[in-house]
Amino acid sequence: MLTLPVHDATRFVLVRPHYPENVGAAARAIKTMGFTRLALVKPGRLAVPEHEMAHKMAVKAWDVLEGAARHESLAEAIAGVDWVFATTSRRGVSGNEKTGLAAEDLAQASQYLRIPMAADQPSINLAQAAQLIAYELFVAALEVRNAERGYTPGS
Repeated sequence: MLTLPVHDATRFVLVRPHYPENVGAAARAIKTMGFTRLALVKPGRLAVPEHEMAHKMAVKAWDVLEGAARHESLAEAIAGVDWVFATTSRRGVSGNEKTGLAAEDLAQASQYLRIPMAADQPSINLAQAAQLIAYELFVAALEVRNAERGYTPGS
C-alpha cells in the first residue's frame, strides 16, 4: 500500500454514527485511499465495530474497523489535532445520519467542508462522504509528492 505523510496525519472522526453499515463502509472507504485512523464519538447502540453488519461492510478493512478508537466526546477524539474539518452536504452543517452535528461540535471545527450536490435531495451516505474526502486528500498528497520529485502531469 502506498503511504504518504497525509496518511499518518489524518484521522477520520464519525460523530454519533447511528448505523453499523455506515461505520463498516466508512472504514472500507478510507482504507481504499490508504488511511487507517478511524475514531467513533458516542456511536449508537448498534454502530459499533463488533456489529455483524459493520464487519460485513468493512470488506478488507477489518483492521481499520477493529482499530477504531472510541470516545465519549468530540473534544476527546480531536485532542492534539491541529486542524479539524466538519463536513456537510448543505449550507447548514450536518454530521451524523440522523441529527447532524450539535452546535458545540461545530464550535470545535477549524473549518467547514461542504460537498456540493446537484440533486434535489442534497445528501449522500456517511461512508460516501468519507470516501470523497479521503480521495481528495490522497490526490492532493500525490500531487505534492510528485511535484517534490519533479514529476509533471504527462511526463
